[in-house]
Amino acid sequence: MLSVSSNAVSKISAFNPPRRTLLGPGPSDVYPEVLAAQAKPTIGHLDPLFVAMMDELKALIQYAFQTENEMTLAVSAPGSAGMETCFVNLVEPGEKVIVCRNGVFGERMRQNVERVGATAIVVDNEWGEPVSVSAVEAALQANPDAKFLAFVHAETSTGAVSDAKSLCALAQQHDCLSIVDAVTSLGGVELRVDDWGIDAIYSGSQKCLSCVPGISPVSFSAKAVEKLKQRKTPVQSWFLDQTLVMGYWGSKDSGAKRSYHHTAPVNALYALHESLRILANEGLENAWQRHADMHQLLRAGLEKLGLTFVVDEACRLPQLNAVFIPEGVDDAAVRKQLLENYNLEIGAGLGALAGKAWRIGLMGYGARRENVALCLRALEEALN
Repeated sequence: MLSVSSNAVSKISAFNPPRRTLLGPGPSDVYPEVLAAQAKPTIGHLDPLFVAMMDELKALIQYAFQTENEMTLAVSAPGSAGMETCFVNLVEPGEKVIVCRNGVFGERMRQNVERVGATAIVVDNEWGEPVSVSAVEAALQANPDAKFLAFVHAETSTGAVSDAKSLCALAQQHDCLSIVDAVTSLGGVELRVDDWGIDAIYSGSQKCLSCVPGISPVSFSAKAVEKLKQRKTPVQSWFLDQTLVMGYWGSKDSGAKRSYHHTAPVNALYALHESLRILANEGLENAWQRHADMHQLLRAGLEKLGLTFVVDEACRLPQLNAVFIPEGVDDAAVRKQLLENYNLEIGAGLGALAGKAWRIGLMGYGARRENVALCLRALEEALN
């Protein structure tokens, strides 16, 4: 007999969430136009009109990543699945991967490497520091048989940005493929996949793109695609196997008919299309500058409140501001007060920074003057 009666569930009301201002580490505030796009009528994922929209979406992702990679698409799952997509498709059992770890998400990279049966050579940096280029060079020299270099461009757990251009140049010098986490960096800071020689990259829809959560843009270079084609073992995940998915996301110029792989999240892809269209209309460089400008406004206000940053200014993400919680201040109580009094969300610290720092996001649509002013006013009241 069912423990939950139909009478009980029939009394459940429609869910009506409040209007929050999301200034945490993600999800960010969603553009109103993106929410409207998601509410448009659902059509079939093989409908000719939807397929045409996918071609536009692919071009928009290529623009955001600054790449001409043919193998560029949106994984039907969040950024964590984008991460797994890169590792399970490229890395084979027994191969060696240099993994840079300076926060939570570098550690997740290490776990992905080990789950596919490969060996992770870990290069550690302190939380709040960028990945050390010299330490990576030493690791590559000590492991000439390494096949990959994996690192997080923008570490969401600390707010530190690493020198992706220099790290990818090192990977090329040592005949390694680079795997890059751009979940928090895409759309918020400079990122140039082709110019920097990035081989595999993944991001998320819910950060600086200000789209609904649940989609992961990814891109693979020609060298990465060749590595995938030469695999000696099957890709560990059927769903994430890009040799199968590309039959659905294939080139419009190939003349081949799109093949069914899975039912794509049609309305979520409408939303991503609209958010990337907004980014393209603003212009990448303008978006990067807007995030930098809003960070400077926030920084000035936070420093007036006596708050100090976890990350040095030279390697600080403008869209993810990690600040130390003052001594004697109740972390959870302040965040609760902001949520209840101002409908404002900021993020708690993760891992080594749990209970020690707040993470204040200024991402995408959320990187606006009124949000900076609201955050500073609310924090000042809470701290006083």
